[in-house]
Amino acid sequence: MKSDVSLDFQFTSSIEQVWNALTDSDTLAKWIWKNDFKPIVGHKFQFRAEPNEWWDGIVDSEVLEVDEPHTVSYTWVSAGESTTVTWTLKKGSDGTTHLHFDQTGFSEETKAREGAIEGAKYAWTNMGGQLEKVLAEL
Repeated sequence: MKSDVSLDFQFTSSIEQVWNALTDSDTLAKWIWKNDFKPIVGHKFQFRAEPNEWWDGIVDSEVLEVDEPHTVSYTWVSAGESTTVTWTLKKGSDGTTHLHFDQTGFSEETKAREGAIEGAKYAWTNMGGQLEKVLAEL
């Protein structure tokens, strides 16, 4: 399945540090939202953001895959849309960490809505920037 949103990030942090930022609930909360994530396949959890007039601020999720420190994947169910988020990490030969992000499964209706996929790309790009700041503090 072709990704609806596909992004690449590169960090000077070690693959272990990036993995920790993706899978530790407290660290995730610093760059995505509050959550009760655990890197255990089948674990159901939520991301909780500030609600607004269009959205209740809740993302329901379930862990689908954990292959430390290379892949973590979970469902992302919010506002009637159910997608899958997958993070793939690779250690660069220069000690950097390459992080690939995919979000798949958007409905045809959402894909047809002007700005919807672009909005998701924008939001995840911003979160990637926040992740970079969090990693710099480690």
